[in-house]
Amino acid sequence: MSELKVQSFTVSLDGYGAGPNQSLDNPMGEGGRELHQWFMGTRTFQRMMGDESKGMDGPDEDFAARGFANIGAWILGRNMFGPVRGPWPDDSWKGWWGDEPPYHVPVFVLTHYPRAPLAMKGGTTFYFVTDGIESAYAQAREAANGQDVRLGGGVATIHEALRAGLVDEMHVAISPVLLGSGESLFAGVDLRGLGFRCTEHVPTQAATHVVLRKT
Repeated sequence: MSELKVQSFTVSLDGYGAGPNQSLDNPMGEGGRELHQWFMGTRTFQRMMGDESKGMDGPDEDFAARGFANIGAWILGRNMFGPVRGPWPDDSWKGWWGDEPPYHVPVFVLTHYPRAPLAMKGGTTFYFVTDGIESAYAQAREAANGQDVRLGGGVATIHEALRAGLVDEMHVAISPVLLGSGESLFAGVDLRGLGFRCTEHVPTQAATHVVLRKT
């Protein structure tokens, strides 16, 4: 049965999932790139970058690889797709990832402004959903054809899905850095009240991995 999963979502020690002032130069916000050093060192990330010879094995790699296993579709908030705000001025912005994004499955992008689907190399097609998270999840589940749907973020989109009761599991990687400000993943969210319990916690030198599952 298809589930909605947050995978490899990284937060700082002070709970921020992105730094402040996202821009074209700082797609993860100021300081946000520091969060993801655990992931960038894995074989999974290096393969995504086209290099099969680099990257480390171990628990960080295990969690990184799990994040792509059995995923048939993704959901992203608009900020995860790009820095453009307001109505789409044109179709020139095609995401942060170049001609071949790392998804290779349908991706449903939440937005208030319509845009035609965008087919990219490698099997990724972006669909722009204007009628909310529940509609995006329904479309993503159909596209996933029995596989799971990965909720990529950002923080506001995860909050929206949690409030709607849609999320089944969350893997959160806690990176040993402080951001000081930004978008807080846990602020205003009663995960215990929503039925989540910690089912795994694995520390490494680069991160502490926590899996929270709705029971």
